[in-house]
Amino acid sequence: MSARPALLDELAWRELISQHTEGLPAALAAGVVSGYCGFDPTASSLHVGNLIPIMGLMHLQRAGHRPYALVGGATGMIGDPSGRASERVLQGLDAIHANAEAIRAQLSRFLDFEGPRGAKLVNNVDWLSKLSVLDFLRETGKHFSVNYMLAKDSVKSRIEGGISYTEFSYMLLQSHDFLELNRSEGVTLQFGGSDQWGNITAGLELIRRAGGKESNGLTFPLITNADGTKFGKSTGGGSVWLDAERTSPYQFYQFWIGADDRDVSKYLRYYTLFSQDEVTALDAEVRSAPEKRAAQRALAVEVTTRVHGAEAARVAQEVSALLFEKADPQGLSGEALKALRAEIPFAEYAPPAEGAPAEGAPAEGIDVYQCLTLLGIAASRGAAKRLLEQGGVSINGVKLGAADRVVGEDRLLRDRHLLVRKGQREFGLVQVP
Repeated sequence: MSARPALLDELAWRELISQHTEGLPAALAAGVVSGYCGFDPTASSLHVGNLIPIMGLMHLQRAGHRPYALVGGATGMIGDPSGRASERVLQGLDAIHANAEAIRAQLSRFLDFEGPRGAKLVNNVDWLSKLSVLDFLRETGKHFSVNYMLAKDSVKSRIEGGISYTEFSYMLLQSHDFLELNRSEGVTLQFGGSDQWGNITAGLELIRRAGGKESNGLTFPLITNADGTKFGKSTGGGSVWLDAERTSPYQFYQFWIGADDRDVSKYLRYYTLFSQDEVTALDAEVRSAPEKRAAQRALAVEVTTRVHGAEAARVAQEVSALLFEKADPQGLSGEALKALRAEIPFAEYAPPAEGAPAEGAPAEGIDVYQCLTLLGIAASRGAAKRLLEQGGVSINGVKLGAADRVVGEDRLLRDRHLLVRKGQREFGLVQVP
């Protein structure tokens, strides 16, 4: 039986430990530990790059300890230089407050905020905004030499290109946060990415010098894909957000479905609560039948359900099955059709005015040529005609021929939709009034 606390065993097999202080195992074994991690509120949503520390707090709570999520309402106005090559754009206090509220709602999908050991959200603007410059210098600044700060990687990497005093001071502010939480809430553990180790150890040093309780730190690995690219970017290069308005549940689901076979095993460990036996079984399926992508499907369903809910995950699966697995469009739910409208070209069919049909258009029925041109699948009616002659068009899963230029209303899907497909991967959706 392992001598380490259950939390460290859990994080270790999930490969979620980069570094931790020597005293952490004993502290976890001695009783309930309160630990925190900070989140930058410079956007109105967290993104998948934040999921590792969120999962860390989740594991902390599941192991019987108490998680604190610190929203950097004050430090978010300054910016952490760690891992950055240039100064960030500073935001106003109103925007920071609005972002903090949105982040709380997202964290509630992972953490239980109820009960005596419920998670607690704190905002460092509550104490840093009341701290005078003189008090800050006396209580925190006096404990750090400039040489100590210059030796930290987060500062050292920026010296040549230049770093403002604003960002240079970030380490002291984060250290002060740890000291404040240690004093007011009894927090003795800080989580962070491995690039935060310097800031975390500075906080440990401040707590020690200020006579606070024994404290510890733990960092998680920084995640990259098997091809060396940064984890958390979509194929378009943008971040994959937890907010459905920024990244739709379908796009979010597809991000995980697209995981490389070389990466999916570690992603199952990092981003789900699957047991070792479940992960081992999915690992075996990757090796024996990679074309089935069973591990990627399990990963995508689990994470999408956690972030967006079971219904959104179901709809994302339905849309994905239609677009990539040739599922029958006749069975599409109303929710899936609504989601499709946001993911593929969509147009509303405009029948010709009575007595004035378009040149060569049928007097009755739905004109396939018009559907193709409305969606931009064909540049003109002549191009649409050639597509039908070549057999390259399907409507609602049925392949059309040269003579099939009209679709009857009996062929409409739910809510009077037509799903148009050119070839294997080009789709469009038309709604008929």
